[in-house]
Amino acid sequence: MELLSERLRRLKPSATVAMNQKTKDLQAQGIDIINLSVGEPDFNTPDHVKEAAKKAIDENYSFYTPVAGYPELRQAIVRKLKRENNLEYKPDEIVVSNGAKHAIANTIMSLVDKGDEVVIPSPYWVSYADLVTLAEGTNVIVKTRLEDNFKMSAGMLEEAITPRTKALILCSPSNPTGSVYSYEEMSALADVLRRHPQVFVIADEIYEHINFVGRHVSMAQFEGLRERVITVNGVSKAYAMTGWRIGYMAAAPWIVKACINLQGQFTTGASSIAQRASIAALDGDPQVVENMRQAFERRKKLIVGLVSEISGIRLAIPDGAFYIFPDVSAFYGKQYNGFVIKNSDDMSLFLLDQGHIATVPGSAFGEDTCIRISYATSDEKISEAIRRMKDALALLK
Repeated sequence: MELLSERLRRLKPSATVAMNQKTKDLQAQGIDIINLSVGEPDFNTPDHVKEAAKKAIDENYSFYTPVAGYPELRQAIVRKLKRENNLEYKPDEIVVSNGAKHAIANTIMSLVDKGDEVVIPSPYWVSYADLVTLAEGTNVIVKTRLEDNFKMSAGMLEEAITPRTKALILCSPSNPTGSVYSYEEMSALADVLRRHPQVFVIADEIYEHINFVGRHVSMAQFEGLRERVITVNGVSKAYAMTGWRIGYMAAAPWIVKACINLQGQFTTGASSIAQRASIAALDGDPQVVENMRQAFERRKKLIVGLVSEISGIRLAIPDGAFYIFPDVSAFYGKQYNGFVIKNSDDMSLFLLDQGHIATVPGSAFGEDTCIRISYATSDEKISEAIRRMKDALALLK
């Protein structure tokens, strides 16, 4: 619509949000859809976190919060970063936002000018490229391969950097692939970044605790990079608090100040009750998080085993998060009842219509040969969903 601003006309709707909504619409019609499109834990928020929220209500935490977050929450984040990541920050180097996505948007809008280049390994989370576009930056997409577990090498990063490169966005563990960069791989990327001091790193670590291969590696820990790394995290995935909408960033003071100024104009501070609950989450018993991690690891083994039995599908084994990102391109060109599968959008639509399972097309993540499947659901639903998927794919000729 021409009445809209040009920036809005360039912006695409979130494919994950759109597929989740379509699923809910079909479910409201009474259709039994197994939703494997949504990126959120199916666990309930831990009881001690809910109790902290109730206590905050009783204690009348019902007024505007500081733009950067309650001092107590910023201090809890500082403790978390020291305890779990061995990163030294001060409370004035922390900003609390309305979810990790908000923190990423704040960072991109604060750093990226028109024409600045932002390096993004593909496949990438759906919002990265559109947020760069909204800031009038230029996306430099680095295509990775399934054979390399969808990870960008140091050489690929070096080749992508130009004098106009302003930032790299790196997500580990990755949405949508589940890939996790090892210490050696991150160290090699850090070596490249040290040679290019104009490049900032937006490190999306929201899936930090859903890791099946060992200790999480933060980019900010490498020598000489701390002042250029913006570490983004939140409580959504690790603590099953997606609806509470609390994310945060840790960065150099001048970046933090810029993001506070921006957030002050857009949203002001995040929810008072959710912030008090988040303090309890970050300071609580880590076994609660470990129990959920173990459940996700069990589910990963289940879904990988089931999907690997489907002829024609290629799959990289994920090391974290709660997604698989199978290559389904062997089915492209096949058809059922006159409907021809030409791309990942067609495949997701076909699986929704014929298999009654919701997935997200890989095109939304920059890789049209694949689809994203979330296994953040019960073992029973995973088993039934992949049975439906196998039966639906068998219809294609």
